[in-house]
Amino acid sequence: MKNVLLISCLICCLVSCKKEDSSQVPLLNENNFLSTVDGKEVALYTLESGNGLYMQVTNFGGRVVSLFTPDKKGKHEDVVLGYENLDRYLNNEGERFLGPVVGRYANRIGKGKFTLDSIDYQLPLNNNGQSLHGGMKGLDMVVWNVDKVTDHEIQLSYVSPDGEEGYPGTLSIRMIYELTPDNEFRITYHATTDKPTVVNLSHHGLFNLKGEGNGTITDHILMLNASHITPVDDALIPTGEITPVEGTPFDFRVPTAIGKRIDAEDPQLKNGAGYDHNWVIDRKTEKEIELVAKLYEPQSGRVMEVWTDQPGIQFYSGNFFDGKVKGKYGKTQNYREAVALETQKFPDSPNQPHFPSTRLNPGEEYTQTCIYKFYTE
Repeated sequence: MKNVLLISCLICCLVSCKKEDSSQVPLLNENNFLSTVDGKEVALYTLESGNGLYMQVTNFGGRVVSLFTPDKKGKHEDVVLGYENLDRYLNNEGERFLGPVVGRYANRIGKGKFTLDSIDYQLPLNNNGQSLHGGMKGLDMVVWNVDKVTDHEIQLSYVSPDGEEGYPGTLSIRMIYELTPDNEFRITYHATTDKPTVVNLSHHGLFNLKGEGNGTITDHILMLNASHITPVDDALIPTGEITPVEGTPFDFRVPTAIGKRIDAEDPQLKNGAGYDHNWVIDRKTEKEIELVAKLYEPQSGRVMEVWTDQPGIQFYSGNFFDGKVKGKYGKTQNYREAVALETQKFPDSPNQPHFPSTRLNPGEEYTQTCIYKFYTE
């Protein structure tokens, strides 16, 4: 009987501690996201891993609005950039792609043109004469259906009609965000089409492991398991080459501070105004989920691993933030204070036959898994 009482007391203590920890996390007010957009209801949903990871997601663009994770002393910080209410996403004055799903085609398609089965397609040009992240109203600017939500998972879906943003085929997409007890933020995508099309989805989180607005990311230590990149021209469109990183500022196979070589005299760094390139992952398998990147912030001890089944990862070092716009806590979004690590197929693949294919046919299913795992060391 004493043992039963002792166990009961321990359970009560653990539950109480968990609630106390949760109360210390300054979650955003869900009421600030309650609205109707394009005739569909928008809301903010709060998920938790049960082990210290908290995330808030809105079904407007499938955006991750906040992501709280503890440092080595147990102090939580929100490590993604975002805005404090829905209106700022709808009418933003700064970076559009803060935390959403991007597509139908993540990254760039040169001049917004591609040919499929002898049919030429022209997409809207929304980035220096190119098509970026799906166009003027990509998947980040639509309201997704909320099919299921629990305390640790949300399931979203969206049907993109034939011709939306110039893409052929009706594309039916399912997406699941899950926080696991191992403090993984796990994203899975599924898509089908009724007509041949191209698909390349990705998550566009912008991370700072110090916390949003808490300083530079150039002192973050990065490892990328990739021995090649796809170099780009001055419009950030791949040249079609696949070149080795050996002996260049793009070699992150050994963990290296992001800022160590970011201002080196290098034509590719000039084209990207820093790092804004696709790395070709050194995969051991064809389709398994593998560790492809590790980001470490020494001051807080926070670590973020990136796992994926995709062949490429886009590393962007926050080169275009100018400090003119404030984030959700009133701190400015400054130059090189955020990192994106987007798992994907390669940019401009529809125009580069030797790149991994992004074609999807009727009867096939597009799938992708991406995992961001958090811990301290």
